[in-house]
Amino acid sequence: MKTGKHGHQGYRVLALACAAALGCTSAFAQDNPTKEETGPTKKLATVTVTGSLIPQAQIETATPTTTITAAQMKANGFSTVADALQQSSFASGSTQGPQDTNSFTPGAQTLSMFGLPVGYVKYLIDGRPMGSFPSLYNGSETFNNLSSIPTEMVDHIDILPGGQSSLYGSDAIAGVVNIILKKKLDAPVIDARYGWTTGGGGVDKRLSFADSLQTGSLNIIAGLQLESTKPIWAYDRPLTSTVVQHGTTPPTASRDYLVYSATAESNGYYMLDPNQCSRVASQYGGTEGLRHRVNSGDFCGSFYSPGYSTLANDTRTAQGYTHATYDVNENMQLYGDFLYSYQQEKFTAGPATNWWGTSPSYGAFYDPNLDDFVNTQRAFAPEEVGGYNSIMSKTIENTYMLTLGAKGGIGSSNWDYDASLTHSDDKLIERSFARFKDPMEAYFAEHVLGPNLGQDPYGNGYDTYAPNYETFYTPISNTDFRSFTGYTDTRSKSWDNLLRAVVTNASLTQMPGGDAGIAFLVEAGNQGWDYSPDPRLLNGDIWGTSSVSGAGHRSRYAATTELRLPLLEQLTMDASVRYDAYNVANATVSKPTYNVALEYRPFDTLLLRAKYGSAFKAPSLSDEFQGESSSYSFAPDYYNCAKLGFSASQVGNCPTKYNNAQFITTQAGNPQLQPISAKVWSYGLVWSPVSRMSVTADILHWSIKNEIEPQDPVKLLQQESLCRLGQLEIQSPTCLAALNQIKRDALGNITSIFTPKVNVANELLDALVVGFNYGFSIGDGGNVALSASYSNTLKHTLQQYAGDPSIDLLRSPLYSTDFKTKANASITWNLNQWSATLYGSRLGSTPNYLSTLTNNYGTPGSGKLAPWMLYNTSVSYNPISNLTLSFLVNNLFNKMPPRDDSYPGYTSGPYNSGNYNVYGRTMYLEATYKFKR
Repeated sequence: MKTGKHGHQGYRVLALACAAALGCTSAFAQDNPTKEETGPTKKLATVTVTGSLIPQAQIETATPTTTITAAQMKANGFSTVADALQQSSFASGSTQGPQDTNSFTPGAQTLSMFGLPVGYVKYLIDGRPMGSFPSLYNGSETFNNLSSIPTEMVDHIDILPGGQSSLYGSDAIAGVVNIILKKKLDAPVIDARYGWTTGGGGVDKRLSFADSLQTGSLNIIAGLQLESTKPIWAYDRPLTSTVVQHGTTPPTASRDYLVYSATAESNGYYMLDPNQCSRVASQYGGTEGLRHRVNSGDFCGSFYSPGYSTLANDTRTAQGYTHATYDVNENMQLYGDFLYSYQQEKFTAGPATNWWGTSPSYGAFYDPNLDDFVNTQRAFAPEEVGGYNSIMSKTIENTYMLTLGAKGGIGSSNWDYDASLTHSDDKLIERSFARFKDPMEAYFAEHVLGPNLGQDPYGNGYDTYAPNYETFYTPISNTDFRSFTGYTDTRSKSWDNLLRAVVTNASLTQMPGGDAGIAFLVEAGNQGWDYSPDPRLLNGDIWGTSSVSGAGHRSRYAATTELRLPLLEQLTMDASVRYDAYNVANATVSKPTYNVALEYRPFDTLLLRAKYGSAFKAPSLSDEFQGESSSYSFAPDYYNCAKLGFSASQVGNCPTKYNNAQFITTQAGNPQLQPISAKVWSYGLVWSPVSRMSVTADILHWSIKNEIEPQDPVKLLQQESLCRLGQLEIQSPTCLAALNQIKRDALGNITSIFTPKVNVANELLDALVVGFNYGFSIGDGGNVALSASYSNTLKHTLQQYAGDPSIDLLRSPLYSTDFKTKANASITWNLNQWSATLYGSRLGSTPNYLSTLTNNYGTPGSGKLAPWMLYNTSVSYNPISNLTLSFLVNNLFNKMPPRDDSYPGYTSGPYNSGNYNVYGRTMYLEATYKFKR
């Protein structure tokens, strides 16, 4: 294949920056670089780098870029692509994952770059956009699932923080992640890995095989990866096996069998079991018993019920990858890529979401024997359901990405071309465990409530029942439980077609600093999304559960021009401009973006760089086409609790009627949404003071407008309380919106909350990123490589509505629990057949739970949690040249998250699962064998 001309200015900076550690720490996008002799000086052949369309010699450019190589992933203990990216210093935002079993996407993984929304990162596979996950993050946001990439087929990952829309279009606001798969293989290779956690659960088995075929002009590489991982249960970890033991209130058992007054403000529990919970004492492993809650009364419960949920999923995956090229002639190469992933995830939220009560269906009922309006609720114990491992929900994802294309040179000129067609398809089946409303209500009407005795005597319109409470406090059989439970079947899909053509000339014309380069790109395609829940979820047939729905499609096109100009020997400018347009619902949403960057090399060992431009994110298909959907929600009624003298920090002691109020939330897509736009800039340096050392430091800035976010009902309730209590200006846009969206009945009880997607007025973010790499020899002792990365969010403010004051997210824990700082470092030693790595990461301090309620750090008990330090280590040995044996330990010291004692005693897991996990120490044994040709 033909390569364009290139110069060598700045090569020394590149060489010094890339020589250290396990591999070059800057980004190659699609082809590995080669060196060629030109007299006494070695030059680096032009390559395509992530962050530019123009092949060039310099790999360190004006765009800060971090690369994680396959060797680094293995040595640092990163078991998956998601793991590698989530542990990077840029991934400082809180995210939902497998621990959040009651979320909309417990089978998918993603990241938040610098605390920005998860959909603000553009994910590429070999430079081409990755398809969207069909289900919606938090039930609302389109995002990408990082779990579908076969780890053993990854060559390296490029991470580019900052806005990149002028090259990559929509979504590239927070940054770009380019996952580069392997293109060459010297010999067939098989890899086997076995892992386990020392705390129990999480046994992992992985097997992969890859081979290549080269016959004349045809080259094929193919790989297969199979993996099986057992779940980790909450009862496997002391921190999550029970309710909080050291919280702001004494440990309070789960309310597994409860009768409570709908009218009493305190002491509202009725203990009506003549056997004082003895009939159910064998449940939850014999931990069920008579319990008491302060200011409420007695009930039957267990301190151990939180343990029957999963923290890490039961996972089965099968992933395959094929890359093929065929050289037609010296000016044309045909190529094709096919990536396939099958993934099955199983999980359960345990008793927390498997219960029955009268409140959802009756509101309350009148009991003539008590002369009171009451409600009942009871959870289903693991002994009743046949073990929660037998009723786990399951997701099955089938996704593939197919690319066919041709690239090469245009005649004998310096012009090159690359044209391709990519189709991605992602299908998801969600088989969710469900309680069928009519059968379950009929069962408890027959066995507990008895016949309807008519309307209450006080004329309030409530039904009258005289329940058989002895039966209520009696276990049910597994047969009876199965008679009113089962599974729903929700199916969703997303697809994307993209026709892409790039024409480049790396040697367009000679300038004072070398060859100028230019690139032209055009794209056209269409995409679709369809989320079709089980009809029973939408028509009320499933007890206590609803869903989102929606479908839509659109076409799109874009054009980009990039120009690279070596203005002087030391000064290079890169400029790009792009136009994107989306045709949807007989309308066009379009956005131009631009970028100007400067690279200044005053001497060989220093690069100064700066960028300024714009970025955007078009409203996603779910933003525009998500149908109106309602679901039951529970949250404290902060206003009514405050009226009774219970502040936000004491809401756990508020009467039951208000400390866990139930209401309906309704959300829907909004066709009036505008594109999110951003102004972005960065400046920094790359310095190589000595051989094999590089230091990078960059400051990045975002000014984002018109953000699209669903509103949080809990935050709306907190805002409403502050507004009604006079702590926020009641005529402010925030207060007016909250009061309008929260509906209350004549008695002041919450009935519904409308949480639409809205364009947020403005968000500002400044971040500092620093990197360090150094490699050196210790003589007969081998070679040592050091690597470190650090990020610090310097400023992050949010203005929710025009006219509102800006919220300082670094000091407002109600709105943000993100890490302000995050750092990692590694040291690797190599000697002959041996290699060892010690990797450490430091996650900075975050707000404790009480701070998120009071939105300050001044309330007694509120504050910040200590930083969390984790260490991984690995040792590899080659007993023979083609066999590598490895032993890896993640979380070497079995460090648990910083315990948050500001949680109340009736909750579970005293830590923020969006920031931390309790998986503990994990060990892996791995063997890699390369067959001889």
